[in-house]
Amino acid sequence: MKQVTPQTPAAKPPHRRFSGEVVSVSGQKTVRVKVETIKMHPKYRKQYTTRKHFAVHDEKNAAQVGNVILFEECRPLSKTKRWRLIAVVK
Repeated sequence: MKQVTPQTPAAKPPHRRFSGEVVSVSGQKTVRVKVETIKMHPKYRKQYTTRKHFAVHDEKNAAQVGNVILFEECRPLSKTKRWRLIAVVK
């Protein structure tokens, strides 16, 4: 006789969160956000800045160009949008 054990669902990892500056409002409910991070070269130990742009879903059209926003990862909303707006920080 087989023993049946209940399976618990795997815990989902927390969504990644970033903050960045709104570079452009590209269409309805979408903003382009620039995130800058400071990294250090492993050999030469010099700091340098990397920039990455994200397409963020803005449901209420609250963000304007120049605002700093907080956004997190979500399910794919379109070909490039996988992030949603949490709050406008500044």
